[in-house]
Amino acid sequence: MRIAAGIPGANRVRRLSLIAAIGVGAMAFTGCSAINAQSTTMVYSASDGVRLNMGSLELRNVMIVSNGADAPGRVLGTFYNTSTSDITLTISGAQGSQTEITVKPGVPTVLNGANDAAILSTVTARPGAMEVLQLRQSGGTTDTGSLNVPVLDGTLAEYKPLVPTATPTP
Repeated sequence: MRIAAGIPGANRVRRLSLIAAIGVGAMAFTGCSAINAQSTTMVYSASDGVRLNMGSLELRNVMIVSNGADAPGRVLGTFYNTSTSDITLTISGAQGSQTEITVKPGVPTVLNGANDAAILSTVTARPGAMEVLQLRQSGGTTDTGSLNVPVLDGTLAEYKPLVPTATPTP
């Protein structure tokens, strides 16, 4: 080291090599973001339910809570109407079961079990599986779509009181 320190220009070479090493390191660490998508720009469902934009209607965190296959299921989620008139959303499930909700403009309609009766008489998927729902909106515009919705049961404490019970038959 003493010999190199005595050579004219050795400090300059050492500084340049250090700067080059820092530059290469910085490029190596930042290069990943140049070729990979940034996760903060991706749209995804952050909760248990799924999402869909259908015309003037935005559906968020939509799911079904049910005891099991061939049992009734409660539809949960938040629905937002971006139009200027009421929208009626018809949700059709398996074996002809359906429910209907009215979504007012500018105000989110939250189906959370406390203030709604959005119950499908029959859900064919077991908890943990996906149920296909057919959606039809009418009001300002008419639009249709389908949505794969997760089916959950009362295993989690927050969903336990939301599981519907079958209506007794006479």
